[in-house]
Amino acid sequence: MENTTEKNIATFTHLSTLTQYFIPFGNYIFPILLWSSKKDKSDFVDFHGKQVLNFQLSVLLYSILTALIAIPILLVTIFNNVSLDAVINDDNFVVNNFNISDQIGLITVGLTAVFLFGCLKVAEFFLIIYAAIKTSNGELYRYPITIPFIK
Repeated sequence: MENTTEKNIATFTHLSTLTQYFIPFGNYIFPILLWSSKKDKSDFVDFHGKQVLNFQLSVLLYSILTALIAIPILLVTIFNNVSLDAVINDDNFVVNNFNISDQIGLITVGLTAVFLFGCLKVAEFFLIIYAAIKTSNGELYRYPITIPFIK
């Protein structure tokens, strides 16, 4: 049975990922600090520290993949009819002959990737809160859609 200190450290390990909204890379730095402080002394903290880091690395991977899909597609569709010379020479350029019906497939794929990214970030926030609640109750929680980078 886990004692209160172990539950609190594991819970704060989950909640420390929310620092990403205030401190760049806080979602990696603070969980690593909390996890590494007690991972050798508590299996409960070790399990949850690995879960937090695996989930954050998985979310990073999924975010990069959606960005690699969305950004080039949206840029190509917007700047398809703009000459490269106008962009390089910083002239006032006008998008000519832009027809949305010719680009609807690419736009749909790009906007779907943007939508998936938004859903991923909302799900991440609520899953962190849910995991913290489960952990504070002494339960072992595994995040869904997580790739086990750290075993």
